[in-house]
Amino acid sequence: MTQAIAGLPFWEIRFDEQGDPDTDANPTAISEISARALTDVVLFTHGWNNDQRVALSLYTQWFTQLAPQLAHATTPVSMGLIGVYWPSQRWSDEPIPDFAPAPTGSSGAASLATSTTFEYSATLTPDELVGLQEAFPHARDALARMAVLLEGEPSAAALTEFRDLLATVSVTDDGGEIGETSAVPPMLDDDPTTLFTRYADALVDSGATFTDASGGAAGIGDFASSLWNGAKEALRQATYFEMKNRAGIVGRTGLAGFIMALHAASPDTRIHLVGHSFGARVVSYALAGVPDDPRPIKSITLLQGAFSHFAFADPLPFDANRKGALAGTLGRIDGPMAVVFSSHDNAVGTFYPLASITSGQDAAGLGDRLYRWGGMGHDGAQGMSAPLDVIQPAQASATYRLEDGKILNVDASEVVSQGSSPSGAHSDIVHPELTWLTLRAAKIV
Repeated sequence: MTQAIAGLPFWEIRFDEQGDPDTDANPTAISEISARALTDVVLFTHGWNNDQRVALSLYTQWFTQLAPQLAHATTPVSMGLIGVYWPSQRWSDEPIPDFAPAPTGSSGAASLATSTTFEYSATLTPDELVGLQEAFPHARDALARMAVLLEGEPSAAALTEFRDLLATVSVTDDGGEIGETSAVPPMLDDDPTTLFTRYADALVDSGATFTDASGGAAGIGDFASSLWNGAKEALRQATYFEMKNRAGIVGRTGLAGFIMALHAASPDTRIHLVGHSFGARVVSYALAGVPDDPRPIKSITLLQGAFSHFAFADPLPFDANRKGALAGTLGRIDGPMAVVFSSHDNAVGTFYPLASITSGQDAAGLGDRLYRWGGMGHDGAQGMSAPLDVIQPAQASATYRLEDGKILNVDASEVVSQGSSPSGAHSDIVHPELTWLTLRAAKIV
């Protein structure tokens, strides 16, 4: 049923973890959009977030920035909005800029938040454990055991058991962006001490303050204590590794099918895709599921994408015999792709690649390996010779070198800059400059 955001019609569509569509909401959206004969729809896909309340708040705030900008459209436009829901996972201890958790039991929209502090406890709260078990039912018992281990002493046996249990969380594989596949995060090849120390060090470097279960100081510099903090962060990244895989499946099998069905019902409606975080992977992998012709997708905007920055490369810069998993798919867009990134995105710049590296992988230094496994949201699409523009004010004089069938990297570090450890500015995406860029890529303003 049609809703509204900032005076524009808004529809919700849903997919399960296998990309299967909601058999009620999705067909309803298609039929109602067709009946309205809209000129354009902007479809937004959230990232790691299994809380519909928070996702709806994101859509509401982001589209509320976009709606008044339509007054500057260069041609008449009748716009519709779509918000995608898919089963991803955001840990409840991660604050998001502009989105403070609502009080327990509240169904209201998330409120504005200004705090950027982050106190990091090695233990799992009951809410965190329940949320993880709901998102990963196959690993329910393993997660319960890991919660118990995090409350005990970090003995060699306990650390090894925790590391081995991590493999039960990530079990699917839909193909790596740079031609390498793994059913579990490659980080699990490392010994527990090396692995958990790497994550603990990254947390400290990102500004996290460790606390114990009671909220007191956990003793910075206490090696044993820091190991459990690193272990919990490794669990976080293992869950994100699974979310990355799931995002590809949802995009390729679910969203691609929806796009083609919408186009069949409303062939004159121009479809524009926007994805944040793993949602950027969802909309990008939709390109792997649509045909070369027709081309109903008129533009794509990726906001802080949490997937390989080499996904579209051909060849890979470190292996001329291989290419990115999405190489050759840009021609399926009847328009441009804008890749927004920020140097303040710690989630994609630091923690995301750590799940894909091991200490014995090669002779390269950590910085080189972080680059090899880096993400779109930190430095844009790599290996593409893509032009680079800096984010500009939301006004008619803004100029971007957008070209059909090509990627434009846009450095938004100036505006995408707020956020606390461990994610940094990863979710700081509600800005008029970003919605204006989306409309410019869509050739509306």
